[in-house]
Amino acid sequence: MADDRRRFLTRSAAVAAAALLSGCSGLSEKKWVSDALSEVENLTRRAQRLFAGRQALAPEFTKADIAPVFRANGTLDPASDDYRAHAAKDFRDWRVEVGGLVERPLSLSMEALRAMPSRTQITRHDCVEGWSCIGEWKGTPLRLVLAEARPRNDARYVAFFCADNMAEEGVPAQYYYESLDLVEATHPQTLLAYELNGQALPIEHGAPVRLRAERQLGYKMAKYIQRIEIVADLGSFGGGRGGYWEDQGYSWYAGI
Repeated sequence: MADDRRRFLTRSAAVAAAALLSGCSGLSEKKWVSDALSEVENLTRRAQRLFAGRQALAPEFTKADIAPVFRANGTLDPASDDYRAHAAKDFRDWRVEVGGLVERPLSLSMEALRAMPSRTQITRHDCVEGWSCIGEWKGTPLRLVLAEARPRNDARYVAFFCADNMAEEGVPAQYYYESLDLVEATHPQTLLAYELNGQALPIEHGAPVRLRAERQLGYKMAKYIQRIEIVADLGSFGGGRGGYWEDQGYSWYAGI
């Protein structure tokens, strides 16, 4: 019951912060407001890790709990010529580059990812919009990929850069990106997922590979991942807030 209450309060706080920042832009531009929201976010993160533990698992379910149709949202098809060319070849040439503050940069094909030890988990996807859905995910634990790349001592965050262009037609490209700290990135349930419900990941769910970070709200789970970069801070890319939706005012920490 306490876990459900914490999850509800955390999700409610994320929704409220997003609503405040998107609906009251004049207010959100005031430094004291952004500072206050940032402090609330930090307190939420510290409280969750204090009471739940840094390695506490998100709830897992049985096959009987899997939704008949797993709801898709966000980008349903990047639709670029390059992405369509990859899809036409079943993503045989797709690669995930891993770089930044690492001793051993990687360039991983989907075949290489699938050859690594995998984890399968049945978990609930919680969307900031208020809906949830249960599905079975299979993928490579991100911590194994990071272990191969060997992050440097100054590494603090893992950023994910994606193939879906969020900008409207005629506007310079703005590709989706997200980030996690190393605690969430190395959590046992954080996967580079390539299967949903026993089948290759569908395009609308992020084919060929997406992030699953089961202790986070859905907008943290980047789809269509092309590049992973390990960094010391979040201010060096995108809008400087650690993610596409965070640049629009969402909380960077979206723990549930």
